[in-house]
Amino acid sequence: MGERDEPAAIGRRVQQLRVEHGLTQKQLAEPVYTPAYISTLEAGRVRPSDDALRHLAGRLGVTFDELATGRPARLVTEVHLRLTGAQRTLAVGETEAAVEQYTGLLAEAEAHGLAEEQAAALLGLGECALETGELAEGRQYFERAEARLAEAPLPARVPALRGRAVAHYLAGELRYAVYLLESTIDELNRGGLHDPDALLLLYASAIGPYMDMGAHARAAQAAEFALALAPQSGDPALVARMHRSVARTLLAEGRLAEADASLAKAAELYRGLQLRTELANCHWMRGYVYAQNGELERAEKEMREALEMLSAKRASLYSSQVTVELADVLRRRGSSQEAEAMLRDVLGGLSPERGAVHAAAAHRLLGIIAEDARRAEQAEEHYVRAMSLLERAGAAGDLADLCRLLGDLLRRTGRVEAALDAYRTGLGHRTAPGTTTLGPAPAQPPV
Repeated sequence: MGERDEPAAIGRRVQQLRVEHGLTQKQLAEPVYTPAYISTLEAGRVRPSDDALRHLAGRLGVTFDELATGRPARLVTEVHLRLTGAQRTLAVGETEAAVEQYTGLLAEAEAHGLAEEQAAALLGLGECALETGELAEGRQYFERAEARLAEAPLPARVPALRGRAVAHYLAGELRYAVYLLESTIDELNRGGLHDPDALLLLYASAIGPYMDMGAHARAAQAAEFALALAPQSGDPALVARMHRSVARTLLAEGRLAEADASLAKAAELYRGLQLRTELANCHWMRGYVYAQNGELERAEKEMREALEMLSAKRASLYSSQVTVELADVLRRRGSSQEAEAMLRDVLGGLSPERGAVHAAAAHRLLGIIAEDARRAEQAEEHYVRAMSLLERAGAAGDLADLCRLLGDLLRRTGRVEAALDAYRTGLGHRTAPGTTTLGPAPAQPPV
């Protein structure tokens, strides 16, 4: 038996519709049921079977769901139509408009008790919060979405779990973000739930925290898995718009099931558009690998492609991360002035509570550029600011490297004791138990 109201509410609804249609209890009951059964049902003293509700709905000119729940026949389909519209709005970067749409949809879904639709609206609001850098608020939305889906299969909960992990990661809580992503991957694999979309989201989202923790081999493996899982589509936005238009036509003709099917296809494609951020991470990872191998031209190409996927209106924190890596490649290719300008621009949108690790990376690189230009005092200032940010985030591997850079600078400027202190601090971070190691890697998905 599906979701339905209590017998008393159904009984009142049947009686009201019967009177509106000018039917007697005998006319409504025939030929399958008796007037006495209809009387008992209208009094709320019997729980009607699905077959009885279908019979009554047919005689009363309403749908089964409308009679069982009191919701207008078109309500759920129209909510789905508006959800796909909100997804499109967010996908094209109109975050404020998307927030307004999702907020209205959440209120309507709550008013009518639509749990899955509530979760979808909460997920949308969480994604909007990530776009604008409101990380604590975003995490709360994802937690509420996960709670609404508590009884759903794990793949359905993955977007909410992934959202929580990304919010923690962007706030600088690297190890907890990795724990959430890896434990979810392992749970999917243990349960035989090899859902490609879910795995793609999780592997691609793990790349950033892996990189910031110094787990470069694991980041490269995650990128490889993500790219292998990525669905191929020509122009998903165009196809999604087509499905939405078809759904509107079908809805107008009363063909609700077909409209819902078309909307489901549109929603899937818009979710794919949201994956642009994740796939951009994969291009960034490739660029990083090329840079490590000294293939700077190829590295620059991959990183610029990643930035292009992260348009100016979207995913500002991700864009900052890629921009810092690109600036490093440009410096190594002799374009230090362009790199410095990019880094100073990035720092304008970051703070200790919003992108601390990325801000530290920008200060580190600005320090190196200042050293190259023999501006020792300025370099030291950048290194010290970077250390403060990394200590808050717990990025031990990066912190040890930064202590080495600062120690080398202090030694070259004649401050040997201060240099020794910096080196000792770096060694302490490098050897701190549990700060730079990860557990076993998640199992490989069946690609």
